[in-house]
Amino acid sequence: MASGTPSDGDRAWETLRALPLGQRIELTDASGRRWDGTVIPPNEFSGPRVLTLKLESGYNVGVTIGPGIRFAIVGAPPAPATVARTTVAPPGGTSGAVALLTTGGTIASRVDYETGGVRPVNTPAEILDFYPELRDAGPVRIVPVFDKMSEDIAPDDWLALATQVVAAFRDGARGVVIAHGTDTLGYTAAALSFLLRDLPGPVVLVGAQRSPDRPSSDGPSNLAAAVAVARDPRLAEVVVVMHEGLSDGRYAIHPGTRVRKMHSSRRDAFASRNGPPLGRVEDGRVELRRPPRPPSTGPPTVDGPIDVRAALVWSYPGLTAERLSRHAEGARGVILAGTGLGHVPGSLLPWIRSATEAGTVVAMTTQCLEGNADPYVYTTGRELLRAGTVYLRDLLPETAFAKLVWALGHARDRDGVVRLLLEDRAGEFSERHPPDGGA
Repeated sequence: MASGTPSDGDRAWETLRALPLGQRIELTDASGRRWDGTVIPPNEFSGPRVLTLKLESGYNVGVTIGPGIRFAIVGAPPAPATVARTTVAPPGGTSGAVALLTTGGTIASRVDYETGGVRPVNTPAEILDFYPELRDAGPVRIVPVFDKMSEDIAPDDWLALATQVVAAFRDGARGVVIAHGTDTLGYTAAALSFLLRDLPGPVVLVGAQRSPDRPSSDGPSNLAAAVAVARDPRLAEVVVVMHEGLSDGRYAIHPGTRVRKMHSSRRDAFASRNGPPLGRVEDGRVELRRPPRPPSTGPPTVDGPIDVRAALVWSYPGLTAERLSRHAEGARGVILAGTGLGHVPGSLLPWIRSATEAGTVVAMTTQCLEGNADPYVYTTGRELLRAGTVYLRDLLPETAFAKLVWALGHARDRDGVVRLLLEDRAGEFSERHPPDGGA
């Protein structure tokens, strides 16, 4: 071939690179390998002449366009996105509806073909376009609260969410579902467990590991299970509903103060710790394993304020008092996630002693997934106790942090904060643990 004469691969590349984003195509390379997908933008690490497709499985693949490539354009070019107009509440009012509060995260997102990533789905009509089965069992009122990935949600957002939950119940909602990103879902569930009082119905947090436009998305089934729990008249507490296994048949109902994300990507990423789930949803039926907190006659209230002058520090080999001091600067309270039964390096004892004498609350949990923090087994624990460390038994670190933020808002002095931390406010403490952890 003479220099400058385009090859078949060159001509194919010029055609394919000009296709609009969202165009469906079929590609076959010289070896016969075939791909069927939608054109999306290349990522910053793509090589030259690489076409990026989103496959039906939801995964992205980069295909090098070279000699012998064959392609077929499937269907018409994609039309500009439009949002259908959909009634989101019954004409006669919202009494008896489930209120769905949206905050962002994977469960409220879709692929953005302009960027190749995901973007928020943030209007009620657009959400119902993705989840048309939401109202199959009754009316749903959608309330967008904010559009944030969960790693950006801060304690002040917990207070805003609690306020919206109370407003929804006072407007007549029978239950509330909160669509939330999964990464910090456990923190928010714990915080709302302390911030909400006298609930007349369930508050159900739910997330998704895969966005709703992917064939493998867990969002629709998770959301359907969450709405079923929100309609259940027997319970009135904060819970998390997510897949219990890899199939779409069962969903666990986790207590809001005892739930943790255990896997970065699996559909059944969440588990109850230091006790079993409250129940499950199986084939649309809500089954409870223990008596739940019953509905209150109300009215529901937000049990604020909060004080964000709190820190959470995980102990690790080599943690120094200087580093701990910098992390805790300006904090009225510090949660230490200690090793084992609740231990930190002995070199931290002088700092802890000085901090507690100055009125700072220093409280201890364990990094372990099950069991109590206990100061009475080893010398280190007893020394930490004498230095003023408060041991929080079997609280998860994220639950302890959320409770500290709440307690600091309710008490001005160290003794008052400690008293609130040690009280069981939302079923967060266990008296005993079964040998297998009970998960």
